[in-house]
Amino acid sequence: MEKTEWYLEYENIINRPGLLGDISSLLGMLSINIITINGVENSRRGMLLLSQYDENISRLKSILQTMDTIKLFKLRKPKLRDKMAVRHGKYIHTDSDDKKTIRFVRGELGLLVDFMAELYKQEGHKLIGIRGMPRVGKTESIVAASVCANKRWLFVSSTMIKQTVRSQLIEGEYNPDNIYIIDGVVSKRKANEKHWQLIREIMQLPAIKVVEHPDIFVQSTEYNMDDFDYIIELRTDEEEEITYEPIKKEFSEQSGLSMFDF
Repeated sequence: MEKTEWYLEYENIINRPGLLGDISSLLGMLSINIITINGVENSRRGMLLLSQYDENISRLKSILQTMDTIKLFKLRKPKLRDKMAVRHGKYIHTDSDDKKTIRFVRGELGLLVDFMAELYKQEGHKLIGIRGMPRVGKTESIVAASVCANKRWLFVSSTMIKQTVRSQLIEGEYNPDNIYIIDGVVSKRKANEKHWQLIREIMQLPAIKVVEHPDIFVQSTEYNMDDFDYIIELRTDEEEEITYEPIKKEFSEQSGLSMFDF
């Protein structure tokens, strides 16, 4: 019988010496192994556990709920954000109104890259949008996550090195293991019908697609924001407002145009 992963999160109510040792001993008596342990936000401690018997997890929960020295918050099969919390010591924050919108600041690039890499490792179609101001680290994070996930990345449209707008791929580039990167602003402003046809083909592949500036992308396609599995917002700091005015200005200066038609 295979062992199953579980996530345990609790807060110390009475932080006495030896408390962690007591909990570790309890886990040992129930034949539950600790994979990883770390402090997470709000003075809580998180653990990734491994147990062969689900009934031992039920026993653990019953015992922990009777202890007056800790407060049990979570004991469940681990979600991706649980694993990230244990690895990095902090939780990924979602939008209060839209749970698929996930917020990061530039100081959390390591957490962002690790999170995206885990998404890349999952099989099948996934459409990810990423919002942010110029030079905040959007494209760099997408590429770094591809490296971490051992995936090949392809720029379908981009300003990473120069303005790239592709209208075709070679045979080996149609691969569900590839990460396809699309810049919604570049595609909207510079693309022709062949480029949009290529995007439609790529969107049909059971692969990961990452779209920078998804709000602009949906203006020029039959797709809408509901088609995105995740929307990632990356800011310099928590107070920064994401606006497209600087992007319009920068793109106009690069292209020699007097205005940007959104």
